[in-house]
Amino acid sequence: MAQLYDTIGKTYADYRRPDPRIAAAISKALGGAQSIVNIGAGTGSYEPADRKVIAVEPSPVMIAQRASGAAPVVRASAMNLPFGDDAFDAALAVFTVHHWPDQPQGLREMSRVARRCIVFTWDNQYPRMWLTRDYFPEIVEQARTICVPIESYNQAFGQAQIISVPVPHDCTDGFLHAYWRRPEAYFDSGVRGAISGFANMPAENGLAALRRDLDDGTWHRRNGHLLKLGELDLGYRLVIGTR
Repeated sequence: MAQLYDTIGKTYADYRRPDPRIAAAISKALGGAQSIVNIGAGTGSYEPADRKVIAVEPSPVMIAQRASGAAPVVRASAMNLPFGDDAFDAALAVFTVHHWPDQPQGLREMSRVARRCIVFTWDNQYPRMWLTRDYFPEIVEQARTICVPIESYNQAFGQAQIISVPVPHDCTDGFLHAYWRRPEAYFDSGVRGAISGFANMPAENGLAALRRDLDDGTWHRRNGHLLKLGELDLGYRLVIGTR
């Protein structure tokens, strides 16, 4: 993950600003936890400011973009956390587990250092939306091979509660499906550069098809109903694991 984000993460903080509605859902999932380790912390999105947080991040490019007042960061791997057993009230992992080279080991480490584990992730069995159905199917094909199946979190954490997190139409965190009501955004190379699914993947053909469908009205005929919605379930889930 460090090598990937050393390459694609240089302007990550410009496009991946935490969305307050998602932040509220994560804060609620953390419950009364006062000490938190944020694993794969990146630039510090969704780190609660009113609790004691230690960040873990392997990429110096991402660490360099953390705000001056952000939580202290340890450069380390999720697979080998430099903390004792039950060192924290909760462990947090936001959009990161799919990048871990040994996901079961990373999840075991989360559960070792904290009794409450919060993972924000994507359900790899969720139906495709227009972006990946019509223009970039290879992104979901790849995601389904690297995203931990939702049901596997029960095995990792002993028991897990799964909560759906709808994506607001004006979501400020520019992850893959954040622009579901703003198709023009995907033509911005900065937007794509902050989404790991576009890394090392030629985008020209998909973008050309999207441009054509927007210009001739095909996109609106297929997806115009979405423009009336304020939020949409796109398969993003909060996993709350306890032991």
